[in-house]
Amino acid sequence: MASLFSRQEIHAVGPGLPAHERFGSLLAVMLGVCVASLDTAIANTALPTIANELRVSEAASTWVVSGYQLAMVAALLPAAALGDVLGHRRVFLWGLVLFTVSSLGCGLADSLPALVGWRVVQGLGAAGVMGVNGALVRVIYPSGMLGRGLGVNALVVGLAFAGGPTAASLVLLLGSWHWLFLINVPICAVAVFYGLRFLPATERHGHGFDGLAALLCAAALALLASTLTEAAHQATVESVVVQAVLGFGLLAWLLKRQSGHPAPILAVDLLRNPVFALSAATAVCSFAAQALAFISLPFLFQALLGYSQVETGFLITPWPLVVAAMAPVAGRLSDRYESGMLCGVGLALLALGLLSLALLPPHPTVAGIVWRMALCGAGFGFFQSPNLRAIMGSAPASRSGGASGMVGTVRLLGQSSGAALVAACFHVSSTNGAVYALWLGTACAASASVFSFLRLRRRALAA
Repeated sequence: MASLFSRQEIHAVGPGLPAHERFGSLLAVMLGVCVASLDTAIANTALPTIANELRVSEAASTWVVSGYQLAMVAALLPAAALGDVLGHRRVFLWGLVLFTVSSLGCGLADSLPALVGWRVVQGLGAAGVMGVNGALVRVIYPSGMLGRGLGVNALVVGLAFAGGPTAASLVLLLGSWHWLFLINVPICAVAVFYGLRFLPATERHGHGFDGLAALLCAAALALLASTLTEAAHQATVESVVVQAVLGFGLLAWLLKRQSGHPAPILAVDLLRNPVFALSAATAVCSFAAQALAFISLPFLFQALLGYSQVETGFLITPWPLVVAAMAPVAGRLSDRYESGMLCGVGLALLALGLLSLALLPPHPTVAGIVWRMALCGAGFGFFQSPNLRAIMGSAPASRSGGASGMVGTVRLLGQSSGAALVAACFHVSSTNGAVYALWLGTACAASASVFSFLRLRRRALAA
């Protein structure tokens, strides 16, 4: 039992920054992470309003979300690789500037093509921010406090994703949809100011940047993400097959081209580390479970249980609130105890919470819903920080950019997979699709818990 709770070992990266510089640097990174994560979620809520004001169909308006997500998925790993070559600070700041300019463009857009175009640019900027934020946190904090810093990171990402719909509803209540994007401008300006003043320069590596490999990676990931979405929405078989074949073909070309490269854009070298690979698998399943829940719960509460949109927002709130409370605690604990154990327990709680939601009686009490949501939040909050630390800590310091890029990629892969599975559940049954999605979420969370506990065995064998 003692070995399960032994202190973790990570690849040290230095003493970190002095306390006053650490605060300014972390504020810059967290503001950037907040707006980039929030913009993944807020546009969903505004789609009916955008479609109505721009006089386009709701189906066409979904490109406001898809353009951002596809650009971000495509550019995330190339941005992380560029950070290893040019410096993580430089890539982060340029990504933030690009995000700021494109947010202004989105806010001033007066047609759907203009809005979608600026959203694509915004996704590219977000990739620059999200691709290197983990590597920057690793430099900002000393190795003994890395879990604490990554706990704050996980807290911001989790709250932004979970609280996006509520934040969007408040903005739409007070103003037009344009403010969903314009509000980013002053926030990003503050982040750029603190970033220029406090963010440390990071070590650059001399292996060069492979432009063709970056294009192959971007095209392959975008095609594979699009394949998932198209399949879930029952596109033609020919369309799905063509995209899948092209995506896997480009992926194979990428792997062949970068075989033997010291720092490949798609970090297959890091995946050879069993702890890193299991941590990545844990993240994919966990974020798929979260997406399955957050997309299906509004349908469950409104369509099946009869709650209003406002009441639904309040019923979902316990999840992000408990995540906010648990993530920093879990981050501190991950500096002392094994991530595999902490995440395994947290994900088991998440699976129990989702199972209890799937088994809700026909007329549940508000208290009955609240404790179930709080249980899910506690489990998810207990998973995020330790798992993020395990991914970053199991990679050598020279591969911080690749590890940081993989963190964002596995999160987006999980969220995209979860969204696709929800769509598939509703195609199976429009009435019970939300319940089916919660059952799938339970299975994903349970699988993630198993992957997490397997890390303990791998460490024991290594020892």
